[in-house]
Amino acid sequence: MKSAAPQLLPLLKQYFGFTSFRPLQEEIIRDSLAGRDTFALLPTGGGKSLCFQLPALACDGLTVVVSPLIALMKDQVDALQASGIAATFLNSSLNADESRKRLDGLNNGEFRLLYVAPERLMLSGFLDDLRRWNVKLIAIDEAHCISEWGHDFRPEYRQISKLRKHFPTVPFMALTATATGRVREDIVNHLQLHEPKSYVASFNRPNLTYRVIAKNKPFDQLFEFLRARPKESGIVYCLSRKATESVAERLNENGIRAKPYHAGLTPKERSEHQELFLRDNIRVVCATIAFGMGINKPNVRFVVHYDLPKNIEGYYQETGRAGRDGLPGECVLLFSPGDAVKQTTFIDEKPNPQEREIARKQLQQMVHYAECANCRRSELLAYFGEAFSTNDCGACDNCLSPRATFDGTLAAQKFLSCVYRIREKNGFGVVLNHVVEVLTGADTEKIRKWNHAQLSTFGIGKEHSRPEWAAIGRELIRLGFLRQTAEKFSVLEISNEGRAVLKERKKITLTKPVAAPETKTHHVGEITCDEVLFERLRELRKRLADERDVPAYIVFSDVALRQMARNYPENERAFMRISGVGEKKLREFGEIFLGEIAAHLQTSPRQIFAEESFVVPVAQRSALGDTARETLRRFRAGDSIEQIASSRGFVASTIYGHLATAIESGEKIDLAQLLDAEAQAQIATAFKRTGWGNIVGAGELLSERYNYGLLRIFRAAANAKK
Repeated sequence: MKSAAPQLLPLLKQYFGFTSFRPLQEEIIRDSLAGRDTFALLPTGGGKSLCFQLPALACDGLTVVVSPLIALMKDQVDALQASGIAATFLNSSLNADESRKRLDGLNNGEFRLLYVAPERLMLSGFLDDLRRWNVKLIAIDEAHCISEWGHDFRPEYRQISKLRKHFPTVPFMALTATATGRVREDIVNHLQLHEPKSYVASFNRPNLTYRVIAKNKPFDQLFEFLRARPKESGIVYCLSRKATESVAERLNENGIRAKPYHAGLTPKERSEHQELFLRDNIRVVCATIAFGMGINKPNVRFVVHYDLPKNIEGYYQETGRAGRDGLPGECVLLFSPGDAVKQTTFIDEKPNPQEREIARKQLQQMVHYAECANCRRSELLAYFGEAFSTNDCGACDNCLSPRATFDGTLAAQKFLSCVYRIREKNGFGVVLNHVVEVLTGADTEKIRKWNHAQLSTFGIGKEHSRPEWAAIGRELIRLGFLRQTAEKFSVLEISNEGRAVLKERKKITLTKPVAAPETKTHHVGEITCDEVLFERLRELRKRLADERDVPAYIVFSDVALRQMARNYPENERAFMRISGVGEKKLREFGEIFLGEIAAHLQTSPRQIFAEESFVVPVAQRSALGDTARETLRRFRAGDSIEQIASSRGFVASTIYGHLATAIESGEKIDLAQLLDAEAQAQIATAFKRTGWGNIVGAGELLSERYNYGLLRIFRAAANAKK
């Protein structure tokens, strides 16, 4: 393992164009190279794929990647081949001749990575083939599909566990972007991982902004949102197939290129619509949840949920498809309580009682998220068991435009009293809507049947509308004064806290329902640049991608183009400093893009950008992992970087990374332990010249007197002060 250590960073730059690892990537890769089973939970856009792609380059043999979707396989293989990496896939989309050609290549040891679907693993003869191909690592992507408790359970994933007895000494790697504690346990058990090293990154996506908007004429709301973003692409998630088609049709009628995507389309239609989106030939995909798992389009700038998602795990993963490149992304949920009623109808049709109970509980949690007045980021992270140490993330509607509150003491007393009187009279509880009908004095069959017009609480709530009372009832549930059962009719019960409110007449503050604020703010991950040049480079990228029959981002990401349009590289050395530029891309595209930049500068002046225009996309104020925390403890105790690295069995670059991650998570360290005042001044000057996003350029300006680990720590500390 130690002999391979120096080779990782050169490989990272040579093939992927990056100069440093993202959090946890290096540790996962080194454990895998050491032959250990690993479990990695990294958020969407957190660099999961690199965790198995880089080991495939660092050792001989074949890495087998089990992947759930044909489109994902082709997507990743195209990107790898564009970076000069020998990769292939085998699935049902290939004809016999093409399959035979790839099998011949595998038999001859021509490939480093092989992507396969889980169904193929147990085909007759395929295991024999695998044993001949010198398999050195088996990676299971989207591993949450193996768990019945996950949001995307796939029965075919269960058969992957059979691989263990056939490859007892080959390390396994399970990867997912979203999983609760129960799902993580399921993954480890079903895959029979041997004492795996588990890595769980922060679920925080600081470059994403979350908003919930009260649903009112939803197509008009969607159209206005899209019209304000004429050059951005994104996904609109709908509950039904019919909705995806009608929304896409109306968007096209209004001049916005869009296509539907759902399981009812033919495989050919789905593939065509997906390719149009990946290649920026359409701006919007209107989709059911059938679309998007593992889609590696980095420049999705927004995700709109046209209808209420079924559960928070699905919502988190779907919103995570925005901003995978680290640039800002917007996540908008159009919410109406009526959507929850529709979802409940579907749940009631499930034949399995346990499935119904799980689905109802998940839906209640989703409604709670949509209606809560707390920081939405905190709510999401708490669902996955992660603490967020502030109640103001600065990037959700509730933090940017806090909703108005009112003295809800009387309303709470009336609602709780009504629940109490109904149970006192009949000996059973009722659903929320029936309580609302009693409070507003409705004349319904059930009120007549149960004589609820005789209750003292009948008609005492006419100062509020029925939707307002329903919102009050749901907030009392969120506040813990009421409980809602997960049974079919989800009846209400007063909790001990609710009884105390009734008895002691405590003051209760309630929140007004969700509105639709439009607050302008600076987004984490934003890179200010020459927008005219950026558009020229986008057009050039599109032309080159079409010539090569690949999606545009496989040529270069939006991050790379924005850095080019900010830094105006004039030669190959400067071009290599751009994020994502490796050796092959320099050879293939360097001259073309440098020429385009030079042509732009002949007719347009070079713009100068203030250093504040780049905010490093870090998981601010999130909980720090145990590994990094132990490094922080030893550093604060006075140990040097070398001492910590030696005693813990890491290379120094890993320890620098731990300290940078600690700062990015809100911890403070004494920079003077690492850099004197003169060094800090030199580094600050270098970053001001290159921009805070260009760590490679800053290092070269400093003649590489300071390693990248020190530069990252300094940058993190500077960013924490902004």
